[in-house]
Amino acid sequence: MVDLKAKPFYLNEEDVKWVKDTISEMTIEEKIGQLFITRIHGDLDDPNNQEIIKKYHVGGIRYASKSSEEIYNFIKDVQSASKIPLLAAANCDNGGDGACTDGTFIASGAMCEAGESEEVAYNAGLVSGREEAALGVNWNFDPCVDILYNWRNTIVNTRAYGNTPEKVIKYTSAYLEGLKDNEVGEVAACVKHFPGDGVEERDQHLVLGINDFEPKKWDNTFGKVYKHHIDNGLMSIMAGHIAMPEYQKQLNPELTEQEIMPATLAPELLNDLLRDKLGFNGLIVTDASHMLGMTAAMPRKDYVPGAIAAGCDMFLFFNDKEEDFQFMLDGYKNGVITDQRLNEALERILGLKAAVNLHKKEEKNELMPAEDKLDIIGQDEHHQMAAGAADKAITLVKDSLGQLPITPETHPRIKLYYLYGELGGIYNSDTSSRDRIITELEKAGFEVDLNEGESRDKGKIMEYRDKYDAAFVFADVRGYAQQNNYRIKWKSPMDNEVPWYAAEIPTVFVSLNYTNHYLDVPMIKTFINAHGNTSEVIRQTIEKIMGKSEFKGSYNKNVWCDTWEARR
Repeated sequence: MVDLKAKPFYLNEEDVKWVKDTISEMTIEEKIGQLFITRIHGDLDDPNNQEIIKKYHVGGIRYASKSSEEIYNFIKDVQSASKIPLLAAANCDNGGDGACTDGTFIASGAMCEAGESEEVAYNAGLVSGREEAALGVNWNFDPCVDILYNWRNTIVNTRAYGNTPEKVIKYTSAYLEGLKDNEVGEVAACVKHFPGDGVEERDQHLVLGINDFEPKKWDNTFGKVYKHHIDNGLMSIMAGHIAMPEYQKQLNPELTEQEIMPATLAPELLNDLLRDKLGFNGLIVTDASHMLGMTAAMPRKDYVPGAIAAGCDMFLFFNDKEEDFQFMLDGYKNGVITDQRLNEALERILGLKAAVNLHKKEEKNELMPAEDKLDIIGQDEHHQMAAGAADKAITLVKDSLGQLPITPETHPRIKLYYLYGELGGIYNSDTSSRDRIITELEKAGFEVDLNEGESRDKGKIMEYRDKYDAAFVFADVRGYAQQNNYRIKWKSPMDNEVPWYAAEIPTVFVSLNYTNHYLDVPMIKTFINAHGNTSEVIRQTIEKIMGKSEFKGSYNKNVWCDTWEARR
């Protein structure tokens, strides 16, 4: 029995009655459906989307990122098709850009840390809440409360708010306060990825994640972060496909090595640690179920119901809708999911819906905000917040040769090198930032020659020195689940873009995303972490290179990548 009147739900008698009555009136198929969050990959205006909601009775939705108008209409359509109001979720890591393509990027976790600014983190949460609520989103799969101990880790490199629990608590608390203060509509927060990423370098999309901290160390780091947010009324937590072998063996000494599962399938982590020791009464959702950290653990027919049996309340994403639904239903019929466990999950699912007043909004026909609320997305105030965040966060890590400032008056002719990551993936490089870089450099008065093609030919060195006054290397390296971590990849072996020129003319390296590129370019003596690839961030970075404004951002020891050469 879940105490829905207690933290974090705080429901009154009327709300609890709605939860209980709704559950009692459900068929078993409707109960099973509530456990699932489906993702709509295709056209958001496809009439079949409503049929999916009706047929599988899902409890929540995620969607492919589109324009605000498309998403608003999509959520409106699927809510109208659902017998019980849907949890509509978005990933707003940095601001409203995580909810729709025209949303406002404010600041990543790394930017908040670099800017040493709770105000920036608050604004990121506030704008996330405003812009996603305007769409009809009511559940935010953020902030990321992982701690970036391992500088090689790129899956949470920009999403983590620091390399200490104190920093993570400070900035994620500010983000959550901003999210709560948004005046457009209630949005429940969901922190991730329990029991904590950032210790190793690999990606749970591709392997089972491992947090190898021993129990006392975990209690004083990740445990400290989770306990803080739980005590402050956190409503939901995303369990990661991350195992914690030392802690799991302490919690259950009878576990063999083969029996150690990711947190999503580990009752000792979900129940003994998260529920009993840390006192979490809210909803637990799995991370995405297509990730290999889960899929490699056991057959899908076992882990679909197994996640609920282990203590998760919701299961994130279908593979095949009909098959997964049957797997879950069979798991209930076979006793893998008990009646008690099913009812507890349902009480938390509907309890979360009631906590953000979905049942009351439905009664008033107000599940969707007024369409004119879309005007808040990308409004001037939000762009001013983004500008302020960029100013605070852009970081000069090193200028050991004193090459800055570089201006159109002193160094008019710029050779530009543009580095990017994988193309064609989900969260990938699209090279659009290249055009923004060139535009902003030319606006500033520089003559720009972009290095194009794949060639090993450098040409005559003295001619290069005569032709160019400085070299700028902009790296917008991004990637998602095609390799365990991402590094600079030159276009071809010994390509003429590799920094042979760093000893010939003043050379500046600017990272627009990951903060750990110094491992690969330690020969470049002027290094900047800009933390974003928007026009605003790029413009301000160029202004700071020119000396028009000061670099205000800070960095932690991870930036040196444990590399002696990077420091000199």
